[in-house]
Amino acid sequence: MTTQNCSHNVDYKKAFTVTKAAGSTVVIEGSLPYEELLKERKGALKHLSKNIKIDGFRTGHIPEEMLIKQIGEMNLIAEMAERALAHAYGHILDAHEIDAIGHPQVEIKKIAADNPFEFTATVAVIPEVKLSDYKSIAKEINKEKTSSEVTDEEVENQIKDILRQKAAYERLQQKAAEQAEKKDASDANTVDLPTPESKTAKAEEDKEAELPELTDELVKTLGQPGQFESVKDFKTKIREHLEIEKKNQVVSEHRAKLTDAIIETTEMELPTTLIDAEINQIEAQMKEDIKRANLKFDDYLKHINKTEQDLRKEWQPAAEKRAKLQLVLNEIAKAEKIIPDKEAVENQTKILMEQYKDADETRVKIYVASLLLNEAVIKMLEEQN
Repeated sequence: MTTQNCSHNVDYKKAFTVTKAAGSTVVIEGSLPYEELLKERKGALKHLSKNIKIDGFRTGHIPEEMLIKQIGEMNLIAEMAERALAHAYGHILDAHEIDAIGHPQVEIKKIAADNPFEFTATVAVIPEVKLSDYKSIAKEINKEKTSSEVTDEEVENQIKDILRQKAAYERLQQKAAEQAEKKDASDANTVDLPTPESKTAKAEEDKEAELPELTDELVKTLGQPGQFESVKDFKTKIREHLEIEKKNQVVSEHRAKLTDAIIETTEMELPTTLIDAEINQIEAQMKEDIKRANLKFDDYLKHINKTEQDLRKEWQPAAEKRAKLQLVLNEIAKAEKIIPDKEAVENQTKILMEQYKDADETRVKIYVASLLLNEAVIKMLEEQN
């Protein structure tokens, strides 16, 4: 909530105490002088009265005493307190060097006119992360890295799969054409011809059949028009595709082994706030994907016969892992003094903002910086030999 631009003279270090609590949380306790609330009075009154209409007065020109009568003095004080706390909260965190996560749970102890505003705020904090010897672990894992080289056998198997799919598709097309000939003209118009991706075509692949000979003429009929010029060109491009695919798979699997091993040997107490935040991200991404597919989330839940809470429960292990990974990578970055390249952050942010024009640029920049930081840390771990 927006606050007024006023001078605040509270000694937040002395005015508030911080006590460690269970589950990586702290309890902030103290009070704000009533003067701090009064500084928020004008903004609070304007906010609460924006929809009030009184006959004979134009909006924005209603006398204050009439507005307060409509709003209620205690409602006004509560709004003033909320605004004062919103302003003070960041200063309290800074004064006590608290790395808070998420929103605090505020419990009001005392709120009254001409009295200090007393409250407690319980908030999750970034947990203490006790790193293991991550460099030694990385060295051992790096010794086990799988080769991403593509063998001739893998190329041949891929080619056989492609030819098998083509043969199955052609057999089904022929069957469909034969069936169409047996029907009258009106029925023939309703015959559904199979596609190479259809379940019928894929089932047909399992049948034994003699594969066609691989010739220049044949490869020209595969893929997109003009994609392959000859058998040699076809094999070269198949190998290139497999190399990219295998390299990505090897890198992904190796990084998972690397980070899993380090996470398993790292001590930390994970706050539920972080887990919930990760679950919320997973859910938001799923809803966005479903929306892009022109579907409704409620319809999807009915289709899979699950509730939203069922899914959130299923996502918890993955959310915990993601939260732990981010904490570990952040802690390693701090220990190794790794920071994302500013120019790269700016460039990537610019690209994303062009694609998502309605996005909040500050949030996009934070997101990009986090991705680049993670990448830099993981690359450092991969280089340990």
